[in-house]
Amino acid sequence: MSSYPENLLMCLRAEPGVHLEQRATKNPTWWPGDAPQDKKQAAVRMKVLAVQLSDLQERLFAQALQEELEDSVLLILQGMDTSGKGGIVRHVMGMLDPQGVEHFAFKAPTAQEREHDFLWRVEKRLPARGRIGVFDRSHYEDVLIHRVQKLSTQAQVEARYSKIVEFEKRLKERGIHPVKVMLHISRDEQFARLSERLERPDKYWKYAASDVEDRLLWDEYQKAYQIAVNRTDNDAAPWYIIPADQKWRARLCVAELLLAQLQEIDPQWPAAKFDVAAERARLEAAR
Repeated sequence: MSSYPENLLMCLRAEPGVHLEQRATKNPTWWPGDAPQDKKQAAVRMKVLAVQLSDLQERLFAQALQEELEDSVLLILQGMDTSGKGGIVRHVMGMLDPQGVEHFAFKAPTAQEREHDFLWRVEKRLPARGRIGVFDRSHYEDVLIHRVQKLSTQAQVEARYSKIVEFEKRLKERGIHPVKVMLHISRDEQFARLSERLERPDKYWKYAASDVEDRLLWDEYQKAYQIAVNRTDNDAAPWYIIPADQKWRARLCVAELLLAQLQEIDPQWPAAKFDVAAERARLEAAR
């Protein structure tokens, strides 16, 4: 039997034919007993993760800089409004050195982007080797919003699932490792978070009228997410469904996923490309 964090990651993995209504958004019964059980315990674990993530990120960056490694990581964050994507960027990616992070939030496509295939603008934002990329929303908007709001035809949306699968397989072949996260929030929790944005002046800027419009289509969006996960989940680019009603739990899960991916890459400190003894002697002579 695997122990935490291995058991946690296994439970987060989307199973074939997943039904989102059967996946917990809060206090999952499968949560490992040896995992942090509350916000305070999670904060302790996050401090440990921060050290490990920072070390592995620097190794990844250094090894790629010396042209000894082609790998990079791409964290793909998807979720309904208020599900915590911005908090993940601030609190998880914020533990890393910003010079090695490439963050991009996809909005509605520009006129130029609409002239191309939907993946064209995504290709331009892929992380360079040695970097950790973050997509706050992504190419999945083209099968989520477009399906629900009928911005594309049904045939166009259907064709995109297989294009996404092939695209992500090519990413792996290029050494770009996708970590696909769906932040799974409940309808009640979203209501509470939207209400808070209307009650606190420091959160007014986060509120948008479109949030309520999308909320009225909640069931349609849940169906669209379920279809997208089931149609694009595979061993090369698996989906992880994160219980997102508790922010501390969601951030911990994403940090563990990111650590596991970096450990799988296993970057190493590059060897010196010079004679260390000779350079030490030169330095002493220049004291």
